[in-house]
Amino acid sequence: MFDRRLRIAPFIWVVILGIATGPSATDAQDNLPFSIQTLLLHHGISETSISVFIQDVNAKTPLLNVAEHTPRNPASVVKVLTTFAALDTLGPSYTWDTGAFSTAPLENGVLKGDLYLRGSGDPFLVTERFWKFLLGIRNAGIQHISGDLIIDNSLFSTGPFDPGAFDNRPERPYNVGPDALLVNFGVISFWLVPDSGRSRVNIATDPPSSTVNIDNRVTLSNERCNAGPTKLRFELLSRRNGGSVRFTGPYQAACGNYTLARAVSEPTPFVFGVFDAMWRGLGGTIDGGFRTGEVPLNARRVYSISSPTLSEVIRTTNKFSNNVMSRHLLLTMGLETLGPPATLSKGRQSISDWLTRFGLSFPELMVDNGSGLSRRTRISAASLGQLLLAAHNDPLMPEFVSSLPLTAIDGTLRKRFKGEPLAGRAHIKTGTLDDVRAMGGYVKVKDGRTFVVVSLHNYPGIHHGLGTEIQDALLRWVFEQ
Repeated sequence: MFDRRLRIAPFIWVVILGIATGPSATDAQDNLPFSIQTLLLHHGISETSISVFIQDVNAKTPLLNVAEHTPRNPASVVKVLTTFAALDTLGPSYTWDTGAFSTAPLENGVLKGDLYLRGSGDPFLVTERFWKFLLGIRNAGIQHISGDLIIDNSLFSTGPFDPGAFDNRPERPYNVGPDALLVNFGVISFWLVPDSGRSRVNIATDPPSSTVNIDNRVTLSNERCNAGPTKLRFELLSRRNGGSVRFTGPYQAACGNYTLARAVSEPTPFVFGVFDAMWRGLGGTIDGGFRTGEVPLNARRVYSISSPTLSEVIRTTNKFSNNVMSRHLLLTMGLETLGPPATLSKGRQSISDWLTRFGLSFPELMVDNGSGLSRRTRISAASLGQLLLAAHNDPLMPEFVSSLPLTAIDGTLRKRFKGEPLAGRAHIKTGTLDDVRAMGGYVKVKDGRTFVVVSLHNYPGIHHGLGTEIQDALLRWVFEQ
C-alpha cells in the first residue's frame, strides 16, 4: 500500500519539486527529494520503507531527515561502525602476530618433535604472507619436522560455526567464519586452464594445498565463448579433511583461463594442507599430520610474522566489504579490552563501551557479528549519521575516510558514476542483502562542502537494480546542493 504522502495530485508535484531540489543546508526537511519520491511512486514502494539522514559536516542540523530513528538492517554498512571503533580502540598501528614455536630440539636441520603454529586473529594472512612466514621458519634452520604440525587457534572462542547457516551456500567466500589462525580468508581459488594439446582442462589451486581433493570431470569444448564458461559446474562434496570438490561440464577453450574462488574446507585442515604444500615447495619435509593444541609455556619462538597495520587492514575491509575481516576486528576489540579468549559477546560489549566513551548513544543498536552478514543487525540512519559526523571531526578521520570505497575509482564503487561529476567525489560504504540496500559515507559537493549521507532501505526485492537506482539518485541530489 502506498504511503499517503505519495497519493497527491499532479499539480502538487510542482510544489514538491520546488522544495526538494534545492534547500539550503539550514533548511531541514522530512520529505524525500522529488526524484526519489517519483521512483518510489512509479514502482509502488512506500516511503516508510526507507530512512535517510543527510547533514553538512559543519552544520548543526540535518539537511534531510526521513524516518531517521527507525531501526533497520544496514547490511555491510555496519562495517563503518566496526572499523572506526577498531581504529579508535586499537590504534592505526595495531598489528597481529602469527608465530611458530617448538619444545623439540633442532639438530642438523631436523626438528625432533612437533612444530606449533599460533594465530592471534590476523585478518590478512594471505597466500604471499603465509609463504613468507614459512620461508622464515625454513631460514631459522628447520628442514625436516619429525613430529606433527600443531595448530593453536585458542585465542578465538566462537563455538561451532555453520558457514551455510545464512543462505545455505557454505562454499561462498563471504560465508567464511572467523578463526584465530585463518589463511587466505579460508578461501581457495581454482585456476582452470584449457590444454588443447591434451584435450583437457587443468585445475590448480591458489594457495596450493595437499588436502583439497579435486574430481576433474571437465571436458574441453570448441564452442564459441560468449559470457565465460557458463556450462561449467562446481559442486562441494565435503568440507571435511581439507575439502572435496567436483567440476563437471563442457569448457569452451576459447574462454581461456578462468578462476573460481570458493571456501571448501574447515579452517584447521585447510591450514595444514596449505602448510604441507608450501613447506614441501620450499624443500622442507614433515613426517606427521596435524592436530589442534595450545603452545606450551616453555616453548621457544622459532619465527613470527606481523600483519599489516590496522589502518591498512580496514582499507581492505571496507573497500571490498570483507566479512570475515570485520568479524576478526570485532573479536580483536573484545580480546584487547576484555581479555582472552575472544568471543562475540566480548566484541559486542567492547563496541557498547566504546560508544559510551566516545559520547554516542545508539539504544536501538544490534551489532551481531560486526560484518553486516546478518538478519539481526539493526541501527538507525540517525545513529549512523552521528557516527560519521563524529568520525569526520576525529584526528583519525584521514585513515578512516580513505578506507571507504571511492566513486568510480576503487572498491565496490569502482564501476559507479563513471564519467559523471560525482566520480571521485564520494567515499561511500554500501551494503546489500536480500531485501536490503544501504549506504553511508561522505559526499563533497560542487562548492567544496562535505555532507554525511546515510540511506537504509528495507523492502522486498530492493536489493535488485532499483535499490541502486534510488541510491544513485539520492547521491546526485546531494551533489547538486
